[in-house]
Amino acid sequence: MRTRTLGNTGPAVSALGLGAMGMSDAYGETDRAESIATVHAALEAGVTLIDTGDFYAMGHNELLLAEALRGRDRDSYQLSVKFGALRGPDGEFGGADGRPEAVKNFLAYSLTRLGTDHIDIYRPARLDPAVPIEETVGAVKEMIDAGYVRHLGLSEVDAATIRRAHAVHPVADLQIEYSLISRAVEAEVLPTLRELGIGMTAYGVLSRGLISGHWSADRAGAPGDFRAFSPRFSEGNVAHNLTLVEALRRVAEAKGCTVAQLAIAWAAAQGEDIVPLVGARTRDRLAEALPALELELGADELAEIEKAVPPGAARGDRYPTAFMSSLGVGN
Repeated sequence: MRTRTLGNTGPAVSALGLGAMGMSDAYGETDRAESIATVHAALEAGVTLIDTGDFYAMGHNELLLAEALRGRDRDSYQLSVKFGALRGPDGEFGGADGRPEAVKNFLAYSLTRLGTDHIDIYRPARLDPAVPIEETVGAVKEMIDAGYVRHLGLSEVDAATIRRAHAVHPVADLQIEYSLISRAVEAEVLPTLRELGIGMTAYGVLSRGLISGHWSADRAGAPGDFRAFSPRFSEGNVAHNLTLVEALRRVAEAKGCTVAQLAIAWAAAQGEDIVPLVGARTRDRLAEALPALELELGADELAEIEKAVPPGAARGDRYPTAFMSSLGVGN
């Protein structure tokens, strides 16, 4: 497994990370045994970066990972944890809490659920508009100084917020959606990260399965599946978006790889400072994703990919309207 370093101050991690959210939340029914087996398969393949959030099924995901990681050398993997998103017992989201006292409270619960004495990268999931970012990351800095956290991360914030946070404590990486059909970060955020020496962990590289090559327009989302509310999967948008996937499939076939592998390889090819996260929920999906790291894309192939899926070609926002205002950049 190749490695990449998250920015100037972050850890060396596997060049591909595992996003664990779907093992507990957002995509309908889950399979605990298969999820744990997938985490084990990822570790055995050399994946070291595992991403979660304390609000993924209200702690379920952290407890699942604790079970999957039990007995493993704590220095053999890195845990990236998001905090601050508020949810009710029905799963509904209720904003974000970035108060310093809340940061420490969230961390205490995460450490207990994960069964660990430290978190490698700790990050607010979204910006709390009622709390200056300096106060939120200042609390994380205190936890770094106390040894409970190793590195500060950010998630889904704009360039100005990145600068303000970085002035308080060096930011290791920004986690943000980045894929062939979600490229808003390229305008200001990515240049800012590179200017400041901050890495990126790119989630949504397959756009929640939309550009994986496995989705179809007539596929019905299971109960509790986020995609039932996602504009890009809605009737009228999904058919258009899948025409982009078919164009990408032709490029993939010429390359001798799958659509998913090509999409992951494209994200990885955008810079050594970018680590794609794949939300594989099964060993089969993980096994498909891993060979993407071996794909070398030349200038002509990258141009063919851009021709198949031009920037801004997708239809529909990447989140429902109610969530878009909490994002630092758009689509």
